[in-house]
Amino acid sequence: MKTTKSTSRRNFLVAASAGSAGAVAAVATLRKPGAAALPAAEAAKGDGYRVSEHILKYYSTTEL
Repeated sequence: MKTTKSTSRRNFLVAASAGSAGAVAAVATLRKPGAAALPAAEAAKGDGYRVSEHILKYYSTTEL
């Protein structure tokens, strides 16, 4: 059976998808277990919204 351009292109896309899924799985297993919990712990502090100098500067640039 002779392969056509569309068949070889399709095989490439399947291989690329499988490789990408494997890379995502590898990265997910290498992450530290506590890395995802860190931002949630910081958010629980309740510091909330703070107006700083650069925020005030931004607000002044948006006035009409």
